[in-house]
Amino acid sequence: MKEMAEKENMMGTQKMSRLILMTGIPLMISLFINSLYNFVDSMFVSRISEDALTALSLAAPIQLLVSALGLGNAVGLNAVISRALGRKDSGEVRKAADAAIFIALCSWMVIAVTCLMFVRTYFRWQSGGNQAIEEYGVAYLTVCMLFSFGQMGQWVFDRFVIASGRSGLFLFTLSAASVTNLILDPILIFGWLGFPRMETLGAAIATVIGQIVGMAAGIGINRRWNREIPFGFTLRPHIDSVVTILKVGLPSTLVQVLTSFVGILMNSILLGFSTTAVAVYGICARISNICTVGVHGINNGLIPVVAYNYGAGKKKRITDGVKWAMVYGVLFYLAFFTVLELLPAMVLQIFDASEYMLEIGVPALRILALSWFLSIPGLVLSAALQGLSMGISSMVITMTRQALLPLAFAMVLRLFGDLDVLWIGFLAAELAGIPLAVFLWNKRLRRIRGL
Repeated sequence: MKEMAEKENMMGTQKMSRLILMTGIPLMISLFINSLYNFVDSMFVSRISEDALTALSLAAPIQLLVSALGLGNAVGLNAVISRALGRKDSGEVRKAADAAIFIALCSWMVIAVTCLMFVRTYFRWQSGGNQAIEEYGVAYLTVCMLFSFGQMGQWVFDRFVIASGRSGLFLFTLSAASVTNLILDPILIFGWLGFPRMETLGAAIATVIGQIVGMAAGIGINRRWNREIPFGFTLRPHIDSVVTILKVGLPSTLVQVLTSFVGILMNSILLGFSTTAVAVYGICARISNICTVGVHGINNGLIPVVAYNYGAGKKKRITDGVKWAMVYGVLFYLAFFTVLELLPAMVLQIFDASEYMLEIGVPALRILALSWFLSIPGLVLSAALQGLSMGISSMVITMTRQALLPLAFAMVLRLFGDLDVLWIGFLAAELAGIPLAVFLWNKRLRRIRGL
């Protein structure tokens, strides 16, 4: 009970401008470290060949599909456990934790079976007949999917500490995972220290080992320092808890699944221009992961804050949290935005960009950087709606601005035969998504004030 009281003092009474930073900054740092997974993989792999880099770009939508299962589980358990903590319902906390672990196991089994059935077929379709791209991609993605149990487990144990407000502990689990990956990447990719040169296969092995280390660290940290969320493994979880987690998290999973398919279709469209265009798209996605960590960190910290105060009946703190999340999201992105607009060629050179890659990549990066800036209102309001367990509304916002509109604009704008025009579709999608996000949030806000 003492721990519960301490938690209420922080999540329920701490000054909101400070609380959003307290929950968001550790997550921001952790997400930055975590985003180095694919960024560093791509940076090292670009030194192998452009074909290898293109293979990783083609693998990215499938990796997004894989992480969608973990994300949905994480979003659901995050909101459910935080709300249970706000209500001081320790029994519900335990049931939700056990159910989340069971869902993670089932997710991994689905991923492994899917890998064995479809990975080779996928790359044969997407590589455009380039045998080198196909082999690089199959080697990389097969390992990432078959051994994804570490990633699924890491999603769960990281969210346990986030849901309880101990976001600082999240830093240690992701640090363990990412540092392991960073150390192993060059060793296994290029064959240092007596290891054979494994290229994209080595990048995949480094990634999954890092994920497994992160999962192990998460288990240990939760056992030792996060005891208010007890957990165990069972093949017979509480069905209501499973359903509740899926109900909250499934919309996020569906959005990310749709986003994955959008990525696949975008790659198909870009292949009509060149394989280099696919590589540029993949590079921009990895740059986005790095540059928007501030926004995503704040948003991930906002979800349990909103969920806790919603469970505790503190409505004004919810609106204050959204306001400060919006302010901090803009401030944390401004420095990255400035660099991307002024020095795009220097950023692309990190990936050993050729002259042709610079020619098409510089305008792409500048346009997309502006679209990432415009995405901040939609991202913040979508996260706040997740905290209120309004998964459907959150899904509508994200699906519209991140999947449906970008694809619709791309399908039309490709007819101009100009890549620069194609990138503008992403900008238009974010602009159109802002009024939708504001409308859905205000609609829900009126209901909250009426309670």
